[in-house]
Amino acid sequence: MSIGFDAQVIVVGGGPAGASTAWHLARAGVDVLVLDRARFPRDKTCAECLSPESARLLDAMGALDALSAVGAKLRGMVVRAPSGDEIRGGFVAAHGWRAPRDWGLAVSRRVLDATLVARARAVGARVREGARVADVVRDAAGRVCGVRVLDASGATTELRARIVVGADGLRSVIVRRLGLARVRAWPRRLALVAHWRGVDGITDHGEMHVERDGFVGIADIGDGVTNTSMVVPAREAQRISGDPASYLASWIRGRAHLAPRFAAAERVDTVRVTGPFASASRRGWAPGAALVGDAADFFDPFTGEGVFAALRGGEILAPFVAESCALPAARADRALAGYETARRRAFGGKWAVERIIGAVVDVPPLMNRAAHTLSRRRDLADLLVGVAGDFVPPSAVLNARYVWRVFVK
Repeated sequence: MSIGFDAQVIVVGGGPAGASTAWHLARAGVDVLVLDRARFPRDKTCAECLSPESARLLDAMGALDALSAVGAKLRGMVVRAPSGDEIRGGFVAAHGWRAPRDWGLAVSRRVLDATLVARARAVGARVREGARVADVVRDAAGRVCGVRVLDASGATTELRARIVVGADGLRSVIVRRLGLARVRAWPRRLALVAHWRGVDGITDHGEMHVERDGFVGIADIGDGVTNTSMVVPAREAQRISGDPASYLASWIRGRAHLAPRFAAAERVDTVRVTGPFASASRRGWAPGAALVGDAADFFDPFTGEGVFAALRGGEILAPFVAESCALPAARADRALAGYETARRRAFGGKWAVERIIGAVVDVPPLMNRAAHTLSRRRDLADLLVGVAGDFVPPSAVLNARYVWRVFVK
């Protein structure tokens, strides 16, 4: 612990982004304290799918074997358009790119998050559960130097640190207190997530079913449980709020290709609702603070890669934070500014792909046109699934030739 500080770095949020950041910092010898309002294990509204490229990060953290033993291995993706055409892409293909493993992983967030927090603890990170962060603390110059924490009685405690990392998700307190919140006008969507047993026809491919009024993702997460994540326009909020379970059940019953598969299935937990999505920070840092994971950027859940971005974001951020801890304030903030450049370099191409996919999904004729081509061109489908799986570079599809072959030729 640094003199005058409760930790060199305080990480707010113990999900994949916070745990990854803490693990990398602790491994580098940084004194790090993780604060989370929950107590682990805990449920989290999420599609619970991790891309093949996530295996490298999980393996480095010593978590891959344990998680792959309880989760389900996914070999690819199937996407069904409103027209009924199906795009099928595999994580092993002839395009020449290979991930660290030939499969993605679908695993309960109760298991994933608790495992990653345990791995951060194992390398020296301190973790305080049940700690609700209400605000940041600033010094006389306005630089962040800590956080205010509320205990169960409502009493406030100030904890000081050289750097505060906001890893507290979609509605980040840290982002709001830093004045960096930015809400995009599009797309405004809500997600409803539940788990079922007995869904018929589940395979080793994740599924996305796109309809004119939303889409639903389906994936085995192990132990006979299927994650069902439905995304609909935010204008449906009033109808959902009365009875989310009935809304989800009715939506599924109204799809002839889905209803029979759920007819004998049993929902095993509460239907959780989250959103609206399309929130972001104006940048990934402020004097004395940095943002990672969904707190830094969240666009749309269609590609389902928030967990990979969280894990990779922590890996990218940690060296900049470690450097900042060893420097005077002015130079420390220049180091944090370098993180913004690195973050955009790492994720910029994928962000572009996500936005293009989001636009296509929003326009049924475009979605149908893309599916018509990709259902017949497995080579093109494999490229797109590889990009979504984070092991094929976005440039493989962000070019005129690929777009021409999908939409025009």
